[in-house]
Amino acid sequence: MRDVAIIGAGVSGSACARELSRYQLDICVIEKEEDVCAGTSKANSGIVHSGIDAAPGSLMAKLNVQGNQMMEELSKELDFPFRRNGSLILCFDEADRDRLMELYSHGEKNGVPCEIIEKEQLKKMEPNVSDEAVCAIYCPTGGIVCPFGLNIALAENAAVNGVEFLFNTQVLTITKIDDGFRLTTDQGDIEAKVVINAAGVHADTFHNMVSTRKIHIMPRRGEYCLLDKSAGTIVDHTIFQLPGKFGKGVLVTPTTHGNLLIGPTAIDQEDGDLTATTRDGLDEVLKKSLKSVPDLPLRSVITSFAGNRAHEDGHEFIIEESADAPGFVDVAGIESPGLTSAPAIGVMVRSIVAEILHPQENPDFISTRTGILNPKHLSEKQYARLIKEKPAYGNIVCRCEMVTEGEIIDAIHRPLGAKSLDGIKRRTRAGFGRCQAGFCSPKIMDILSRELGISQMDITKCGSDSKLIVDVTKSSVRDEGEES
Repeated sequence: MRDVAIIGAGVSGSACARELSRYQLDICVIEKEEDVCAGTSKANSGIVHSGIDAAPGSLMAKLNVQGNQMMEELSKELDFPFRRNGSLILCFDEADRDRLMELYSHGEKNGVPCEIIEKEQLKKMEPNVSDEAVCAIYCPTGGIVCPFGLNIALAENAAVNGVEFLFNTQVLTITKIDDGFRLTTDQGDIEAKVVINAAGVHADTFHNMVSTRKIHIMPRRGEYCLLDKSAGTIVDHTIFQLPGKFGKGVLVTPTTHGNLLIGPTAIDQEDGDLTATTRDGLDEVLKKSLKSVPDLPLRSVITSFAGNRAHEDGHEFIIEESADAPGFVDVAGIESPGLTSAPAIGVMVRSIVAEILHPQENPDFISTRTGILNPKHLSEKQYARLIKEKPAYGNIVCRCEMVTEGEIIDAIHRPLGAKSLDGIKRRTRAGFGRCQAGFCSPKIMDILSRELGISQMDITKCGSDSKLIVDVTKSSVRDEGEES
C-alpha cells in the first residue's frame, strides 16, 4: 500500500508531489495522459496574479498572495522562466470608477501593493493602451510565468526526490477500505493511505465517490490567441479590463518567451475534455482585446487554443480533508488564480498530510533543479566550446525558435522526459514559432525515434490516439535481394 496517491499531474498535483517529497513517504502521481501539464495547466494565461480581485478573507485570496510571494524564489530554485512585469487594470468610463475603487479596496484588504493611476501616468507607462482608458489600478507585484516551465519543474523535482509518476493511467473508481482507499484504474488497482484529489475539471467526480457532501465543478472554457514575437513588445505590463461576472475578462500580456497573448473567453460547458476553439469565441477575443490596445497587429496571430478552468459553484478553492472520508484530501475548484497559487497549495497540502500521517522528514531532499540548457543564453565563446564538446548543440532543428538537437535530446532523457511532439514543444519550444511545427516536426520525430528506440509510427503528437503516421503507402527500403 502506498502512503499517498495523487490524482492529476497538473500544476497543483505536481506542487503537492514536490512538497510531500520532503518527507519519507511512498508517493505516486496518477495521470491519465502521457505527460505532465497535459490538461488545464497547459492552456492558461501564464499570469502570476497580484491577488487584488480575490474576495477578501477567502482561501483563494490567501493562497494567491502567498503563491505570488513564493514565485520569484521558486523560479530560481527550480530554474523556470518568470518575470515580475506588473499589471494594469483599465477603467474606460468615469461611471465605473466606483467599481474600480471597490477593487482597489479588495487589494488593500488582501495585502496587495497597488495604486490608482490617472490617464496621463497610464499613457506614460503604456503608450499603446486605448485613449478611452480614464484611469487604472497598477499592481507592481503582478508577473508572468511559463506555465509549462513551472509545472514541469515541480514534477521533475518531485521525481528526483522519489515520487513515482504513473502516466497513461486513468482512475475509474475510488472506494474506502479499512486503512485507506482503493483506486481502480485501467492499469490495475492502487491502494493508498491518503488520496490527494487534484483532478482539475474532474475533481468533483472523485470527491463525490467518497463523500456525502457533494460538490459541483463546471468546466469553463477559455479561448486565446497567441501572436508572433514581432508583436511581443507592444505592451510591457499585463493589461486587464475591469473584471465582470465571469472573471478578469480579456487580457493583453507579453509572455516570458517574447510573444503576445490575448484572451480568454469564459464559456461554461458540461464536457471537461472539450477544448476546441470556436469562430465566435476567437472573434470575441479579438474584439475585446482591441478595446484595451487598439493597434494590436492581429495579422501576427500564429495560433489559437482553448483550455478549461475548474469553476466550482461557490467560486472558491476547496483544499481540505473530507470530513466523512478521512485521508481523502481535496484540491478542487482550482481555477484562476490557481497557477499563481500552486506553490502555496503545495505547502498547504503538505501540512494537511503531515497531520494525517506524521511522516519523517527526508534528509536527502533536493530542493533545486537545473532546466534544459538554452544556448542562446551563452556567450559566443561558451557556445563554441559547447558545440565542440557536444556537436548536437550546433544543429538547429526548429528554425523559428532556434532550438537545437542538443536541447531536444536533453528534453527526452531528463527526469520525466518527453515522449511526444507536444512533450518536446512544452520543454524546448520547438514547434512554438511562426510556422507552428510545419518544418521541424519530421526532424523531431526522427530524434524521438532514435533516442527512444521506437518506430516513427509509434510517435504521437500528445499520446493516446494522436499518432502522426497512420499507415505506410510505399516502402522506403528495398526488399532484400531486389536488384538495384
